Amino acid sequence: MGGVKINHTEADWLHAINVLPSLRELSLYSCELKQLSSLTFLNLTSLRVLDLSYNPFNTTLPRWLFNLTNLAKLDLAFSNQQGKLLDSFGRLGSLRYLYLGGNLFYGSIPASVGNFSSLKVLDLSYNEMNGTILESFGQLSKLVKLYLLENSWEGVITEGQLMNLTRLEEFVLTTNNKSQPLVFNVKYDWRPPFKLKILHLEGCLIGPEFPKWLQVQSELTNVILKNVGIKGTIPEEWFSMISSNLTHLDLSNNQIKGNLPHQLVFPNVTKLFLQSNLFSGPIPSNISVLMPSLQYLDLSENLLHGKIPLSISKIKHLNILVLRRNNLSGELPDHWNKSQMDLRVVDISYNNICGKIPSSMGFLGNLSILVLSNNNLSGEIPSSLQNCSIVSMDFGGNRLSGNIPSWIESNIFMLRLRSNLFSGTIPQKLCNLHKLCILDLAQNNLSGGIPDCFNNFNAVVGHNTFGYNPVENYTEKAYLVTKGREYEYDRILQFVTCIDLSGNSLTGGIPIQITRLTRLGTLNLSMNYLNGSIPKNIGNMRWLETLDLSNNRLCGPIPGSMSSLTSLVHLNLSFNNLTGRIPSGNQLQTLNDVTIYKGNPSLCGSPLSTKCLGDETSDGPIITGVDDKQGGDDYERIWFYTSIGLGFVVGFWSVCGTLLLKKTWRHCYFRFCDDIKDRIALVIALRVFHLKKKFGLEKN
Repeated sequence: MGGVKINHTEADWLHAINVLPSLRELSLYSCELKQLSSLTFLNLTSLRVLDLSYNPFNTTLPRWLFNLTNLAKLDLAFSNQQGKLLDSFGRLGSLRYLYLGGNLFYGSIPASVGNFSSLKVLDLSYNEMNGTILESFGQLSKLVKLYLLENSWEGVITEGQLMNLTRLEEFVLTTNNKSQPLVFNVKYDWRPPFKLKILHLEGCLIGPEFPKWLQVQSELTNVILKNVGIKGTIPEEWFSMISSNLTHLDLSNNQIKGNLPHQLVFPNVTKLFLQSNLFSGPIPSNISVLMPSLQYLDLSENLLHGKIPLSISKIKHLNILVLRRNNLSGELPDHWNKSQMDLRVVDISYNNICGKIPSSMGFLGNLSILVLSNNNLSGEIPSSLQNCSIVSMDFGGNRLSGNIPSWIESNIFMLRLRSNLFSGTIPQKLCNLHKLCILDLAQNNLSGGIPDCFNNFNAVVGHNTFGYNPVENYTEKAYLVTKGREYEYDRILQFVTCIDLSGNSLTGGIPIQITRLTRLGTLNLSMNYLNGSIPKNIGNMRWLETLDLSNNRLCGPIPGSMSSLTSLVHLNLSFNNLTGRIPSGNQLQTLNDVTIYKGNPSLCGSPLSTKCLGDETSDGPIITGVDDKQGGDDYERIWFYTSIGLGFVVGFWSVCGTLLLKKTWRHCYFRFCDDIKDRIALVIALRVFHLKKKFGLEKN
């Protein structure tokens, strides 16, 4: 009944099943079950298979579970179980398959795990477990697959934990414990009793030398040794021994030296990740022959040099190509063709690549991420790229020229062209990019005005988040100027919203429509020739963290609504022609750096030393509201006092003047005053009389 939603308004599902004593297999995965009721009597004595995975139980393990002594398979993966793993599991001695991954178990592995003498598969991945790997693991002589991913393992693994695992074929262990990482402490010449096919170790230490016990593993097909402290070179004999069977090799985040293998053929390798090491030398010129099945190739952050081999464009099923941060030179390959329709990511940023962007890249119809930033590329962006499905284009830090392309498709999430030689105006057609979240055109030669239709960036208006779906096995990185500094964004890049048009020659005013971008995090329009005033309703941009309007020709008051920007952490309004009182209140109270307002001689108020008119007699700081018109404070104060004076004069003479001119009204007014005086005197006399009378009675 897997995948069938069970109605919780009906009778308890477990009690209903408990009347079936002959039941041998119960599979209720993904049934949206939320309860594991307690049973006073368990009737499922014949049950061999129990699969309750992918249900939101959010409970601890029920006691009746440990009475199922005939169970051969128990699957509780991703069922939101919690608590400690109990020693009671040792009673389930018939278990062959135990899947407990994706839960909230914590603490150590119980010593009773050694009682599972028949266990073939054990999965404790994605929990919150810690402690050491017990020596009782050494008793699991029939264990074939061991999955211990993403926990906080610590301590030491010795030969004792591994000595009897003669049938082990898949060994997966990763730890996120950075303070006390797990350490493999075995003799250098130790030969393990198993022949592994899959080995995945991450975050633990097996180095610094490449272990001897790995060099004898000749049947490996899938090897991940990520961040395991290996230094030095990898024996080429080991590569040669596993080359024919290998399909996945990941040696990333180590300090491995040496050249890439230039002679060995890896016919079945589909994934090769060697990033963040010290590999040097050139990329093999015949890489398409050595690794014809490659789908994922990541050689980033190494010391590779030389040209990008033309043969890369002959690897038909290549999906991801990442050569970021090396010393590669020469031009980009110009033989891309339609047979490479699987290619989705090309990242060759931070190298010394020169020449033009080849127009043949337009044949890569499924290309979605193209990152060529920080090279020496020149010329224009080829229009053939409009045939691709690009969602992220990063060409920053080159010498590209011409106009900003107006043919860019509406699916694009990031357009980063900063620090180039682009000229002309910002195309009005950019406003059709409804999914755009990052627009960085800073430090170019752009002129003209800011389009007044940026409010069409629907991804930055309201609460709808478009972004783009990250590509598996690839983390895009981009440098963006936010909060006054340049930051590298990677895993959270898809959540960043930014418009940076700084360092150009833009003119005109700031379009009021830009204030509708309520989800915008960074707005940088500095170092242009913008004039006019700051939009009054800029306070609508509630998510704004960075606002830089410095080095322009803006005039008029700073809008009081700016105090509504409660997320603001970086503000720069320096070197403009702004006037009037600086607004305060809310987040602006914390931004008290005088350099924010430097170069605006007509500004006054805190945090500047220049006082505004009237501040000398004030009893304390004046907190301006959202609707205050700051630039007109001085004039408004003068008119306020003038109005009070005029009102007094008009009111006084409208009454007194009438009494002086009209005799009958004057007599009526004085009679009215005498009458009021007599009434008040009478009330006072009566009150005094009553008090005397009351006082006299009390004395008697």
